[in-house]
Amino acid sequence: MDRDCSEHDLAPAPIRALVTRRLLLQGAAAATLASALPVRAATSTAAAPLDFKSIPLDVTPDHHVAEGYDARVVVRWGDAIKSGAPAFNAAQLTAADQDSMFGFNNDFVGYFPLPKGSKTSDHGLLFVNHEYAAAGEMASPGSAKPEPTAALVALEQAAIGASVVEVVRKDGAWQLVENSTYARRLTSTTPMSFAGPVAGHSRLHTSADPDGRRVLGTLANCAGGKTPWGTALSAEENFHVYFSGDAPAGHPESERLFLAQVTGGKVDRMSWGKFDKRFDVSQEPTEANRFGWMVEVDPYDPKAEPVKRTALGRFRHEAASVVINHDRRIVVYLGEDRVWGFVFRFVSEGRYDASKGVANGKLLDRGTLYVARFEEHKLVWIPLVHGRGRLTAENGFHSQADVLIDAREAAKIVGGTPMDRPEDIEASPVTGHVFVNLTRNNDRRDVHVDFANPRADNEDGHVLELTPPKRTGGLDHAADEFKWSVFLIAGTREDGGQYGSPEAAVLSGPDNFAFDPQGRLWIATDNRRWSQHLNPIPNGLYGCQAEGPDRAVTRFFYNVPAGAEMCGPEFTPDGQTLFVAVQHPSEDLDPKPAKSWPDFIEGVPGRPSIVAITRKGGGMVGGG
Repeated sequence: MDRDCSEHDLAPAPIRALVTRRLLLQGAAAATLASALPVRAATSTAAAPLDFKSIPLDVTPDHHVAEGYDARVVVRWGDAIKSGAPAFNAAQLTAADQDSMFGFNNDFVGYFPLPKGSKTSDHGLLFVNHEYAAAGEMASPGSAKPEPTAALVALEQAAIGASVVEVVRKDGAWQLVENSTYARRLTSTTPMSFAGPVAGHSRLHTSADPDGRRVLGTLANCAGGKTPWGTALSAEENFHVYFSGDAPAGHPESERLFLAQVTGGKVDRMSWGKFDKRFDVSQEPTEANRFGWMVEVDPYDPKAEPVKRTALGRFRHEAASVVINHDRRIVVYLGEDRVWGFVFRFVSEGRYDASKGVANGKLLDRGTLYVARFEEHKLVWIPLVHGRGRLTAENGFHSQADVLIDAREAAKIVGGTPMDRPEDIEASPVTGHVFVNLTRNNDRRDVHVDFANPRADNEDGHVLELTPPKRTGGLDHAADEFKWSVFLIAGTREDGGQYGSPEAAVLSGPDNFAFDPQGRLWIATDNRRWSQHLNPIPNGLYGCQAEGPDRAVTRFFYNVPAGAEMCGPEFTPDGQTLFVAVQHPSEDLDPKPAKSWPDFIEGVPGRPSIVAITRKGGGMVGGG
C-alpha cells in the first residue's frame, strides 16, 4: 500500500557525504555507475533458464501475461465465500453482505495444500490479506465520493482483514470451491488474543479489555508469510491511518502516539473514529498499541482464534519470512514499510519440533528481536533487549514490553540503519540467501546516502542480498554478522538503474518477492512511473535468476491493469501455478473508466482479484 506521507522531520542525521571508491566499483552508487552489476559465477544450484520473452512495457486497461501462459481470475472482491451470501452489487453492498464475501484490496497470498501436510498442488487453501478499503473506491464509477456514515465505516471494517478460501484445479483451470467448510473471513471486529511479552501489559489495557489480552480485529494487513507448521503470518502495516483525535492532555501515551504518527496532522486518515470510539484516540488512547503486530492464523481450522505474536515487535509490518536455522531455532525476517524504515529479525529461544504441529507457534513468543545496521563490509544485527545499551528507563523504556511496543523507536536509538521502505524479505529455498526489497524513498538527500541506500531521491528502489555465514549443517541465520551486497538498482539506466545485463527489462518500485522451487526470483512492483506520459513503466511481475551468468537479468512476465499494484506472488509446491494478487485496479485513474477490470461491465467498479497463472500445456512456470 502506497500511502506515503512526508517524513522529512524523521530523516536520520547525515551518515556520509561521499560514496566510497569501493561502492563505485561494486556497483552500488547511482547514475554514474556502469549499467550492469557484477556477475556471480554459476554454481551447482543454478536454475533452468527462464523460458519466456519479456512482454512490452505498456500500460493497458487489461492484464497481460507472457506468450505461452494463461492468466485467469480465481476470486474477486465481492465473490461469495460463505453460503447465503447475496449476489454482488456494489451499489447496495452492506457490511453484513461483505462479511460473507471475499474482501477488498487483496495483498499477501499463501497457498496451503489439502490435505494438510501434503504437497498437493491442485487442491488447497488460499490465505489472502485485505490491506485497506475505501468506500469511495468501492462505489460505482461516476458516483460522487460518499460522505462518511456509520454504515459506510462498517462496510470498510468488514472489507479488510483476511479471507481463507478453498480452491481446486479441474480440467486445467482453478476455481473456487463453493460452501467450503474452510471458508472464513477475518475482519476488524474478529476476536483475537495477544501472546508473548506484551500480553496483559498496562499499555494494552482499554475500557473494553481491562486485562490487555483480547482485541477485536486486525487492520492494514499487507504482506505476510507462512510457517513450517502450516499457519499464516499476517502483517499489520499502516494501522496509524485508522485513528483520529488526540490523547487527553498529559496522557503518558501522548509522545509515543505522535512518534508512531497515530496523532499529528500529516496523515490522510480514515473516518472510523467519528463512528467507532475505539478509533478515537481521545476516548481510547491505548487502542492503537493493540495494532501493528504480526498475526498468526491457522487456515486449516476455522475455529482457531488468531493470535498477535508480540515478541515480533510492533511497527508497520510488511513481511514475515520464516526460516528453520541450522540449529532448529526459528528465524523470522521482518520489514518496516515506511521511508526510513528498518529491517528486523527475530530469533527464537526454543527449537522447532515438527511433531508438535501448530504448537510450534509458541516459539514466536520467546526470543530476541534484532535490528539491522548496514556497514561497508558487513551487516550487524543489534539486539533490542531492555536494559542493554540505551534501552533503559532513562530513555523511556521501562520494560521489554516498552521495547516491543515501540520497536521502531528502540531501533532508532540503538543505531539501526534507516532504509528506503523495506518491504518484502524472502530467503531462497536453494541457497538460503536473503533478499530485501527497498521500494523507494524520495526524502533521502545526498547527505543521507549510505552504503545500503546508495541513491538520493530514490524514486525507483533497489534490492539487497544478505548472506548468513556457513556453519556445520547449513547457513547460520542467527549469526551476529552477515555479508551483504546490492542485487539490483531499479529504474531506467538514465536514472541509475543497474541490472545483470543491459538487455534486462526495466522495473520500478520492487515490492513483493517469491522464489519458485528452482530458486529463481520473481519481483512484484508497486511504482508510480506507470502514470508517466512518456516512457511509463507499468506495474507487474518480473522473473530473473538469483545466481549464475543471468543473475539479475530481469524479464517482464505479467502486466497488471492500469492503476493497479502487483502483490502476493505465490507458487504451488510443484511450481506449475503462480497465484498473484491484483490490488486496487483503476484506483488512481481520473476519471474512473465506465468499465473496469476484470468485469468490464458498465457501472461495476474495479474489483481486486486473485489470478492464477499457468503454462499452456502444463509444466513449471518459467520453465524447467
